[in-house]
Amino acid sequence: MSAVIMLLFVVMFLTVSGRFLYIQGTGEVEGVFLQDWADKRRTNTYEIEAQRGTIYDRNGMVLAQDRATYRVQAILRDVYYASSESEDLELADPRDTADTLAPLIGMESNEVLERIEFGIENERFQVEFGKNGQALSQEMKEEIDAKNIPGIQLMKESKRFYPNGMFASHIIGFAQQKVIENEDGETKTFVEGITGIENQFNEQLVGKNGSISYQRDKYNVKLLDSKEMVQQAEDGKDIYLTIDQKIQTILEDSMTQVEDQYAPERMTAVVMDAKTGEVLAMSNRPSYNPNQIGEVANWYNDVISTPFEPGSTMKVFTLAAAIEEGVYDPNERYKSGSYKIDEITYPLHDWKTTWGEISYEEGIQRSSNVAVSKLVWEKMGTETFLDYLNAFDFDQESGIDLPGEQAGRILYDWPIEKLTTSYGQGTTTTPIQLVKAASAITNKGDMVQPFVVSKVVDSKTGKVIEEHSPEVVGNPISEQTSKKVLDTLETVITSENGTGHNVYNLSDYSVAGKTGTAQIPDTENLYPGSAYLKGDENYIFSFLGMAPKDDPQLIMYVSVKQPDLDLENYESGSAPVSFIFKNVMENSLHYLNIDPDKDSHEPIHTITAPKLVGGSVQDAKMQLEEKGIVVTVIGDGNEVVKTSVAEDQKILPNERVLIITDAPKMPDIIGWSLRDVLKLSDLLELDLEVIGSGFANAQSIDAGTEVMANDYLMAEFSSPNTSISSSVDEEIEDNKETDSTSVEDVP
Repeated sequence: MSAVIMLLFVVMFLTVSGRFLYIQGTGEVEGVFLQDWADKRRTNTYEIEAQRGTIYDRNGMVLAQDRATYRVQAILRDVYYASSESEDLELADPRDTADTLAPLIGMESNEVLERIEFGIENERFQVEFGKNGQALSQEMKEEIDAKNIPGIQLMKESKRFYPNGMFASHIIGFAQQKVIENEDGETKTFVEGITGIENQFNEQLVGKNGSISYQRDKYNVKLLDSKEMVQQAEDGKDIYLTIDQKIQTILEDSMTQVEDQYAPERMTAVVMDAKTGEVLAMSNRPSYNPNQIGEVANWYNDVISTPFEPGSTMKVFTLAAAIEEGVYDPNERYKSGSYKIDEITYPLHDWKTTWGEISYEEGIQRSSNVAVSKLVWEKMGTETFLDYLNAFDFDQESGIDLPGEQAGRILYDWPIEKLTTSYGQGTTTTPIQLVKAASAITNKGDMVQPFVVSKVVDSKTGKVIEEHSPEVVGNPISEQTSKKVLDTLETVITSENGTGHNVYNLSDYSVAGKTGTAQIPDTENLYPGSAYLKGDENYIFSFLGMAPKDDPQLIMYVSVKQPDLDLENYESGSAPVSFIFKNVMENSLHYLNIDPDKDSHEPIHTITAPKLVGGSVQDAKMQLEEKGIVVTVIGDGNEVVKTSVAEDQKILPNERVLIITDAPKMPDIIGWSLRDVLKLSDLLELDLEVIGSGFANAQSIDAGTEVMANDYLMAEFSSPNTSISSSVDEEIEDNKETDSTSVEDVP
């Protein structure tokens, strides 16, 4: 028996000794290296957050930037901050803390208490409170600070902020703060681009976090020889867009007015530099405010992501192909009304029963489906026309540097489809594809690549990392053809027969363009026996315009889907479209200092802002008012601290310029536009909440009150009771074109 016990003892001794020798030799226990484990246990590591890059417009106006927010921590053991001289670092009474903190961060008292007690039981130095304790505003921080809760601290972090609200939101997109919580209750936050430029250039914008690590003793006190290591954060790169804040603002305001009056199902608009392909403005409705993401009616950037049947705007490219092939004779006559070939069962029709025998030029002016169908079938041939569609890149995406682009489809299998494609039915496209193709018309035959990112810049050094330049991507037509197309499209506006006559003409500039009234497919079979919806409002009304005609500087496309028209007073669908086009195109050309080409009007020039910051308020005000600028001085100070315009920036006549003094006070903003209130908020660094749209009718900070950074301002807005249609020139009956064909024509 004693021998057995002795044997067992020897075996146990050898086993333990062997295990000890193994651990001593390898330094490893169950796959864990003891040295690494010890270093980790006695090393504190803190993350240094990288600043996400800022997004600017072409003139340096901030469109998206990081903004300070705060995260709540409950400190459970004061040794965690042993080197700090602050008092009340350690949490006192868990129940009192929970009762005081919970209502401030929108949690139940028991939820807060449960997290605190979990931390205490597990000997944590601190605990956090999940999403409710993240991304707190300056105002909420001040509320919590005012309670003086022992052990509660707020850590500063960044949140993405969009100073202009809904402005260009489908282009800029939005980035969202995400929170990862591990099984120990510790959280890590980061900002990730979800849509738009924020998503497309997330890798350049995001930067790289740094860290600080040092060794400590068991009481969490930093050792004398702490082996401190610092890895500096690398901030994200800045992105400069081609978008022009002023042109985009004019577009946004115009579309908002149309949205308020006509309540359309959808709207799209894009303005592009005709020479370079730089997109100066782009917007959709419905839109969204990236600062207040809730229920979003439309995530899609319809300008690039939603193909549709374009209607008669496609006739621009049918005309261009016919001219390039030498088969278009503007004076040749044909019989309008309907057109029948042996290969289709039923004839296709013009939108009007007939104009009798007319010239091909008049057919283009009147937007005759028969005219372009005959040009394709009888003059140039369907395969030749298809070659031109491909040359204009209608068979592929535009390649714009935005996420989510979808190309349209050339529907070209049956004879009827080859005819209807000539006037934009059946075949689908996107607004950006139309604008890209139109650049060949405006640019002497050279088709340019649309783009929205101008350059990527190092946020620290200002060095340009990546720069985008204009690029010619095709030559579908010649310079001579482009000129003839522009001359013909001008008559759509100037001729009494034109569908754009008295509707799309500008005061100071000549326009070449084409109207469109596209049918909408009846996907829900609301009208049995018809492939398309019926009714005067069930169309996509559009216009593709270029100005000035002889040397176009801008291309603009506008579409309005199913507007609520005043049919009792014979209001046409071109009323909301022309309001947007005329307002944006005319003002944009003036802003860009493009000389008017109509002799009947004096040119309107922009004003160049002088150097104002650092000078006296009185001198600055006098300099601007002498040039006809509306000036609003913010506060009673004598020195100019900030202004809403930078030195050498171009200012539109009657534009409001804000001068911030060294003693700022809240102005009376009643009657101000949302754009001006956003400028004010940005300059004063206010925490702005916007309710409604239009013009301000209420403000939460009384006029004359001293204001400081991060003060909360609530501003209510309402739309003026004005009629857009009253500002649109009277239209002749012939302007009510419709791009239609009979359902029986479809094989």
